This record gives sequence, C-alpha cells and structure tokens, in this order.
Amino acid sequence: MIHCEGLVKIYKTDDLEVVALQGLNLTVNKGEMMAIIGNSGSGKSTLLNTLGGLDRPSAGQVTVGKWDLLKITDEQLVQYKRDTVGFIWQNNARNLLPYLTALENVEMPMMLSGKLDRAYARQLLEWVGLKERMHNKLHQLSGGEQQRVAMAISLSNRPELLLADEPTGSVDSRTSDMIMDIFRRLNQEIGITIVIVTHDLSLAGKVDRVVAIRDGLTSTEFIKRNPNLDQAAEEVSRGIGGLQSVHEEYVVVDRVGRLQIPKDYLGALNIKDKASMEFDGERIIITAPKSLEG
Repeated sequence: MIHCEGLVKIYKTDDLEVVALQGLNLTVNKGEMMAIIGNSGSGKSTLLNTLGGLDRPSAGQVTVGKWDLLKITDEQLVQYKRDTVGFIWQNNARNLLPYLTALENVEMPMMLSGKLDRAYARQLLEWVGLKERMHNKLHQLSGGEQQRVAMAISLSNRPELLLADEPTGSVDSRTSDMIMDIFRRLNQEIGITIVIVTHDLSLAGKVDRVVAIRDGLTSTEFIKRNPNLDQAAEEVSRGIGGLQSVHEEYVVVDRVGRLQIPKDYLGALNIKDKASMEFDGERIIITAPKSLEG
C-alpha cells in the first residue's frame, strides 16, 4: 500500500533550510495496522503529512497504492486526498465543523465529492458508537465523542488508507482504549490500511508492527511476538514490560546495507564516530575501536 525509498523532505525559508526526512525507507502492506513512533522533531508528522498529500516530497520515491506522490499533478492530488486517504488529527477543530450535527459533519465530505450516502453516514456513526448522538451539535459532545465523529468523517469517502496523527493525544485512557478498539475493528472488518503516529508506547503496543523514526530516518522496527493481539495489548496496558515485552525489536537495514544502531547501545560502549566490526562466521560483532596510540 505504501512504499517509500530514499524519501527526502526539505523545508526552505529565505534564510533557513531544514531537512525533515533524510532518505527514509518504509513499506506498509495493504490491510496492515501499524504505528510510527519517534521523538519530537524526528520527522514522523512530516512523513504522515507527505503520505496524506498535505506536503510535497522533495526527492526519493513515495507511492501509495497506484499514486506516485512525487510526480502527481495538483488535479490528481485533489482526487487522491478525496478518494484514497482519510486523515485524523489530534486537534478536533481541524476535522469538525462546529455549527453542524455529527451526522451533517460526516455527510459533508460526501456532498463535496457529489456522492451523498446518508445510510452509510449513519452506519459510520453506529460503527464508532454514536448511534444515539448523531443529531447532536458538537458542543453537546465530549472530546472523546468528537474524536469518534472525526473517525467517521475520515471514512466517509471509503478511503483505502487511514492516517491518524496522535489520535488519542487529547482524550483520557478509557476513551483512548475505545478509539484503538474501533481502529482494530475497522481494520479487521473492512480491511482498511491504518498508520498511526504516536508517542504513546502503550498505544503502539496494540498494533502488529511499530516503526521508530530518528533524525528523519527509520531506525528500528518492533514486530509483534504474541499472536494474540488482545492479550498483548492487555499486557502493555497493565505495564508488563512495555513495548519490548510484546514486540521483537529489529534494526532496519537499507538497500545498500546501512543500519542505524540505537543510541543507547552506542552510548553504553562509548562509540562516537567510529566502531570496530568483525564477523565470526555466525555473528557481526561491533565494539568500540581499539586505541590507535603506541
């Protein structure tokens, strides 16, 4: 569904140039539900904005389904954002029109694309648990209910890909669990591909695969060990060992053989700009360089 290779995004102003993505590689399969984690400034939101068609990539390759986002025209980009991708922001104000009811909010994207389907709009609100609240105005809904309206809106034009930027960042833990359960059910029942950006490791523990981004590059991946995702999520929510207890951690190797070693590993060995490496026939062993003096 998503393929990025050597993806670069540069933001330029008159006197400043910021390289937000520095050659990032990422593949997401159709029907997958995965999370992207990273510190502030790591490039995770830039990646999401690029996949959502909100930012144009600067260089490299990035395809979503049939669309090449590096070569897409402005007219095609409108079609891509309308038909292929749904987006959920942390800030409800970016998703919702306050003077409309929940149902009218869900119907609005359908009306703009000329495909009003009132029965489907109602079904979406039922899916997110708002059957009894669909005629309420936004000021009559809690923050969690508004976020669930936003989820229904993002699905209104039947997208193939759903992107969520910190979707549980402004709600309590109970509502967060409810939102993640809705994501999982939508993923399983309608097969939509879901990519969630989050800094919450307990939330990341509820998906099959987690990709960590550092300095604009993918650094490590966590693949779920436990085949029972519900049990794995419960372990994380109870604080049993965190992300590593549920997922196996892998260092990502790119096409030309480069890998990013976690900073805490390098720090523990006091490795800075050089390292010694040897191959013993079974393992690659990385150590701090021996002194060159004498």
